[in-house]
Amino acid sequence: MQSKLMLAAAAAAVLGAGGVAIAAPGHAAPHAASQAKAAGYITEAVSDKARPEADVKRDAERKPAAMLQFAGVKPGMTVVELIPGGGYFTRIFSKAVGPKGAVYAVYPPPRASSDPAKPAPTPAIETIAAEAAYANVKPVKASPADFTVPAKADVVWTSQNYHDLHNIPSLDMVKFNKAVYDALKPGGVYVVLDHRAAPGDPEVTHTLHRIDPAVVKKEVEAAGFRYVGESDALANPADDHTKKVFDPAIRGHTDQFVLKFRKPA
Repeated sequence: MQSKLMLAAAAAAVLGAGGVAIAAPGHAAPHAASQAKAAGYITEAVSDKARPEADVKRDAERKPAAMLQFAGVKPGMTVVELIPGGGYFTRIFSKAVGPKGAVYAVYPPPRASSDPAKPAPTPAIETIAAEAAYANVKPVKASPADFTVPAKADVVWTSQNYHDLHNIPSLDMVKFNKAVYDALKPGGVYVVLDHRAAPGDPEVTHTLHRIDPAVVKKEVEAAGFRYVGESDALANPADDHTKKVFDPAIRGHTDQFVLKFRKPA
């Protein structure tokens, strides 16, 4: 009984608002983190009837409510989403921040079509932004090497993309993270979600499409950020980190880390 009380006290010492594990001064944050019940506006955003059915079917594995709760997204905020892909989180961010907020979706210029008769398809994020339901979504076309946004953000978010930045020839990761730092308001947060890799092999970013969270921490902190903590909502102990994330045996169920960093106020 005494040991259980001691564990409970230790957990309380590292749990921040909302039940999210954060680093106590001078200590590393624990991998495990309790998740508080999502706020009503987040629940409503996830329940948005305009979301594609394919996205809704992925909610059980991507846990969007827990992700927004951990990131601290609130109505009226400005969120920058780096490399939004098909817009899974974009639509949810849009509804969560509401009409007084904004979502800047930063995406790389699409590759030109090799067939002049078949122009490149319109990026998904441009299609989303054109819908009246997501009028606060503002596409920003920019490469990772020179991205910028027209307004300071409360939250910068990137999901399952950070490892790919390592696969861009000559991209300076400290410079990239410094651009993220500059895009945030003082006190703003930077959240990196990605597929966890076993420590020690830098080549896994392009072979397995994973990355060691320790590498992310080192690079982001080098840009001036302070590490806040980690959510374990997407952890999967059954993933042994040896398979490519697209392997049918693990796709959609990889062990993922979610790290939060803060720009000093």
